[in-house]
Amino acid sequence: MKHTAPKTILCIHDLSGMGRCSLSVAAPVLATMGHQPVLLPTTLLSTHTGGLGKPVVQPLASYAEAALDHYRKLGVEFDCIYSGYLASEAEQQLVRKAFSYWPGALKVVDPVLADHGRFYTGMQDLLPGMRELCRQADLILPNLTEACFLLGREYSAEEFTPEQAQALADEVSAGVQRAVVTGLPLAKHLACAGSSGRDRFVVKRLRIDRSYPGTGDLFAAVLVGCLLRGNALSAAADAAAGFVAEAINNTAPTADPAFGVWFEPLLGRLSGGN
Repeated sequence: MKHTAPKTILCIHDLSGMGRCSLSVAAPVLATMGHQPVLLPTTLLSTHTGGLGKPVVQPLASYAEAALDHYRKLGVEFDCIYSGYLASEAEQQLVRKAFSYWPGALKVVDPVLADHGRFYTGMQDLLPGMRELCRQADLILPNLTEACFLLGREYSAEEFTPEQAQALADEVSAGVQRAVVTGLPLAKHLACAGSSGRDRFVVKRLRIDRSYPGTGDLFAAVLVGCLLRGNALSAAADAAAGFVAEAINNTAPTADPAFGVWFEPLLGRLSGGN
């Protein structure tokens, strides 16, 4: 068996003790795919904020900044810096600092701000800072709502054609090198559309009439893991969309959706190919 050195990924996200999202998704996915995730929690929450009551919240910005300095003093080199939910300007600045410390790393920003046409609580004021952070990234992964807000346009839930989906991805990527926009409604399908120079694509999956928190984090983690294996962006997006669909189908319809999808039994399917 051929062994390759694992890619080292700095994951800058919140950490929820209960609920499948953010670091609790990224860490097992990336590790299973043969990489080394280095976890930099920005905020510690008892649960995520999507339907499990008001969580206990402990900001960790001062810890995270000191941890960045520690890693730099150690001489650690990161192949990728991957950020997710950032709940304050201080946390956005933390990602900028990481970008400046490791300029050669692949910079991936999941601009977690909004969904279903609405900002998450307290996130509207962070839109300007997120726009700036996205301009510094190599790849951004907004959902449809976030793409609209980043572009300063009104959100609409009307169905797209594949051509319209591709045009949106092209527009979002204009300020960065690459973009993948998720959650695009096509007839009987959900799609993601990507733009990366000549690599332009639309990936479709049959729409499943169930919604869960954390599926965006799952998509992003699988996509990043595939990219760092050397896959093209289109192939990585296809693999990520397929894994999320499998995880939703693997989750009992009677299960409380607030706890997320049952992806753990499927992790073995991600272990090959490195």
